[in-house]
Amino acid sequence: MAPEPLYDALLDALNATFGRHPGFRATHAKGLLVNGTFKASPNASTLSRAAHLQGQTVPVVLRFSNFSGVPATADGDPLASPRGLAVRFTLAGGEVTDIVTHSFDGFPVATPEDFLIFLQGIAANVATPPDPLPLHSFLASHPRARAFLDAPKPAPRSYAGLEYFAVNALVFSNHRGVETIGRYRIEPLLMQPLLSDAEAAAKPADYLQSEMAEQLAKGSLTLRLVLQLASAEDAIEDGSVAWSRQHQEVELGIFSLDSLAPADAQFGAQQQLAFSPGRLLDGISLSADPMTLARDRIYQRAVLRRQQR
Repeated sequence: MAPEPLYDALLDALNATFGRHPGFRATHAKGLLVNGTFKASPNASTLSRAAHLQGQTVPVVLRFSNFSGVPATADGDPLASPRGLAVRFTLAGGEVTDIVTHSFDGFPVATPEDFLIFLQGIAANVATPPDPLPLHSFLASHPRARAFLDAPKPAPRSYAGLEYFAVNALVFSNHRGVETIGRYRIEPLLMQPLLSDAEAAAKPADYLQSEMAEQLAKGSLTLRLVLQLASAEDAIEDGSVAWSRQHQEVELGIFSLDSLAPADAQFGAQQQLAFSPGRLLDGISLSADPMTLARDRIYQRAVLRRQQR
């Protein structure tokens, strides 16, 4: 299938899985915007000449979210995992760049073509009447997609208490033109234990938003931006394979989360914000991983549909 029809088909498959909810995202429909700042570490500029990695304080908007494309999904529901975290950096002059992550270390598949078959199988499995055969056939030959679906999905105590992984590799170029390949990870300074199933079931439907508001009322929250560097044996082109945590890592900087976006602006602002892992600045470029570009094109289409409600 040619690229453009493929991207449309991918978005159609997502809509078929969760249904159409006007004004909301096809996945990660329920989210929360937080305002803050980012300050790069001294090491960041040795890896990349990108403007937000040179050490100045940069305004950011962070969107924490639940996986499901159904806006009413309760925060404790297993369909709310993996959680998402997208970040928009705004540079002087209005230039922007994004990071898009989720709380599972890996993507279910390596290519846009496999992603379409995977999503179409899920859509068939939840249709009325359901047809489980396409998904079962696909999972039989794609163990990492099965692992993604079968992974435990405990609920967090806080959006800010999880690790988030940008599973697609990027190429970072410094002022001398030296290139480094790596994957982003965003993490708390102190990980929080996850909830048991019973604890999650007893929580209010929107407990993560309430928890975030309570925490920010006490002061700023802090998250680290880390770059996991590729080793010679890593499959750069395959985001479904998690890299060893024994690899060299570099702290790129610190996020300070300061305040929730105003309640009356949350929905409208989220509708307008279109994050993309492919929205990059000079000093960061696409790698051989084909999913970054595919996700960028899907997100572009998704925002157009979202705004045409």
